[in-house]
Amino acid sequence: MPAPTVSPITDEPTPSAQPACVLVFNANDPSGAGGLAADITAIASVGAHALPILTGAYARDTAEIFDHFAFDDEAVSEQARAVLEDMPVQVIKLGFVGTPDNLGVVAGIAADYADTPLIAYMPDLSWWAEHQIEQYLDAFQDMILPQTTVLVGNHSTLWRWLLPDVSTAQPPSARDLARAANAFGVPYTLVTGMPLPEQFIENVLASPQAVLAHEKFERFEGTFLGAGDTLSAAFAALLASGDELTEAFTEALSYLDRCLEGGFRPGMGQVVPDRLFWAQADEAPDDTPVSDSLSPPLTFEHPPHDTKH
Repeated sequence: MPAPTVSPITDEPTPSAQPACVLVFNANDPSGAGGLAADITAIASVGAHALPILTGAYARDTAEIFDHFAFDDEAVSEQARAVLEDMPVQVIKLGFVGTPDNLGVVAGIAADYADTPLIAYMPDLSWWAEHQIEQYLDAFQDMILPQTTVLVGNHSTLWRWLLPDVSTAQPPSARDLARAANAFGVPYTLVTGMPLPEQFIENVLASPQAVLAHEKFERFEGTFLGAGDTLSAAFAALLASGDELTEAFTEALSYLDRCLEGGFRPGMGQVVPDRLFWAQADEAPDDTPVSDSLSPPLTFEHPPHDTKH
């Protein structure tokens, strides 16, 4: 049997003979663009096993969010506690859970499993009512950030939340945002979508003291749904599987890049990342049997960064 790998953060052995488990809290997105659909597919695609905890559901399509319906906190807690008592979990990934009460459930579980890294993704909440946003962000700061290992979010989202008084004349750097998050106890911050000249963007993994890793991409034409959920889920799964922090960052961005390159528009709204791009059949030569051309790949390799965001 292969030797067990070791978690890059907890030093706990993770058996390599089976996929690592990632406990995921998120809402259902019926468009399949984000939410639990994105989490499950991305986590499976990079080789881990998702334990999905349903926290509510959106009423949405690929163009807009119409509403959100949250589960009560007891229903969320019962789901999570049931699987935690049955299976070892290497990483917890937090998406959108809808209410401060549900954030309290996640905080309680994170406290009970303090050796398990928590990857917390903050999505864009601008579709929501202002008072709901304020209550949610306050609860997130008070209960989740003190237990978060890596905070993930878009540059503009984290800026508006963590440094609202910083002017647009000099946008905050990734380290500025990492320092602001660290004031609440977060050791690492992954900032996406930092604008650069000439239609480039940068994604940065930072601590308050230093930039640990960064990747520059040319911006894709078009607007994508579910990119943040996809990246944070893949990043959590790679950490759970034994990747070092910077290695997981680079590999997750490589994976997202290919997902966006293969993105498709299933409806009348925005583009959805193809999280199973590697499973698409190549066009078979005339002398290749169709059954052979549709065989699933045996391995997944990350290609070089030669595509656009």
